[in-house]
Amino acid sequence: MYNPRLREYKQYEVDRDVPLLEYLLTTLSGSRSKIKSTLQGRGIKVNGKMVTQFDYELHKGDKVSVSQSKQNDTFKSRYVSIVYEDQYIIVIEKKPGILSMAAGHSSLNVKTVLDEYFRRTRQSCRAHVVHRLDRDTSGLMIYAKDIETEQILEHEWHDIVFDRRYVALCSGEYEEQTGTVANWLKDNKSYVTYSSPVDNGGKYAVTHYWVLDSSLEHSLVEFKLETGRKNQIRVHSADMGHPVCGDVKYGNGDSPLHRLCLHAYVLCFYHPVTHRPMEFSLPIPPQFKEVINKEKKKEKEKKMKKEKQKENHQEKIKKKMRMKIKLKKVMFYLI
Repeated sequence: MYNPRLREYKQYEVDRDVPLLEYLLTTLSGSRSKIKSTLQGRGIKVNGKMVTQFDYELHKGDKVSVSQSKQNDTFKSRYVSIVYEDQYIIVIEKKPGILSMAAGHSSLNVKTVLDEYFRRTRQSCRAHVVHRLDRDTSGLMIYAKDIETEQILEHEWHDIVFDRRYVALCSGEYEEQTGTVANWLKDNKSYVTYSSPVDNGGKYAVTHYWVLDSSLEHSLVEFKLETGRKNQIRVHSADMGHPVCGDVKYGNGDSPLHRLCLHAYVLCFYHPVTHRPMEFSLPIPPQFKEVINKEKKKEKEKKMKKEKQKENHQEKIKKKMRMKIKLKKVMFYLI
């Protein structure tokens, strides 16, 4: 039987900008040592994300969740982090390199990791897959904990999920800062998805995008799915001539981080049982930003170097002109 104390949190809404520990000390009734112990024991979440930093900066409107259980988040996995859990669902952050579900008897997958976690915590449930991320895509996923909840999510997915966004590091600099790609997607006999501007018997797919930052070599792009087709973002970004970096299947060989640079960082849905709106978000992977920042720094240095060279060249020309004028004056006096 499910034990609610394993994941029982009390939620607070922050009313001012303030460091986390200071907010906890003025809001909670426990002693300073008890509050610090809860923080260190991974019993505090901010906007659904586990936080252990004492000086983490809170902002007005942030949601702080405080564990009411003495046994805080003891779950540890190299590939999976628990973001939220209740009696019916579990929301996780999947790291790159793990499948969403088994594709073979010995394949590493999230479902197996979660089933083992449920067994260890004596929960009489199993993880039921309701959507998937590719092995090398990271980010937010939801699993049902019983077959009834799985059926609700599976059959009413498009009505339940009201916002799904990804962020990707893409090859090249986008010409347009925002736009929409819409076409039909279909698999060929080799299971490669290809697009068509007209109905080819495949599924209609719509992707909206916004460029968040860019250098001359790469772009950091947010994608919002209107439909959720297989490989949709990867195919649509390749269609625009800016494939996702590290994409072996649809890419151009550009792989600055040696991984598929695609991250599911926003997942918002109505709870399948309580119907309460649930909103989860993850930070943009810092490695994605770092690639852009390093390249922009190099571009700036290169530009400054060119400007310096131009200044030096102009100074040389001026110096030559001054020398000529001086020489003319000398020649005049000699005459």
